[in-house]
Amino acid sequence: MQKIILSETDKKILSEYSENQKPNESCAILFGKNDIVSDLFLTENIEESPVNFTISNDQLIEGYKIAEQKGLDVIGIFHSHPDSDAFPSSTDKKFMQSNPVVWIIYSGINKNFRAFVLESEIVEIPIELN
Repeated sequence: MQKIILSETDKKILSEYSENQKPNESCAILFGKNDIVSDLFLTENIEESPVNFTISNDQLIEGYKIAEQKGLDVIGIFHSHPDSDAFPSSTDKKFMQSNPVVWIIYSGINKNFRAFVLESEIVEIPIELN
């Protein structure tokens, strides 16, 4: 994937959700087709941690069922870094290997969004707004 397209509304929902989950990381599953995010599934960070996140297996299964019911694909994983820059941590990189979708990270410090894919290395891709 060369880019990810996110609506202003979804961006606002994700940033507000992230701010409300502080001091812990927030997380969500992104549904859509190709490179366009068309729906969000806000999930619970069962780790309740400011430096890690885990989506429960129950919520992951529920997310895939919702996507299937809506005729959409899981095209991304979202999470926040409440106290650091929006760049994948070493833990993120490990999980990107088993979840080869776009990862969007929100920084609670500078309030920006960045998107990444893991190829042979972590590659940043543009986020376009629609």
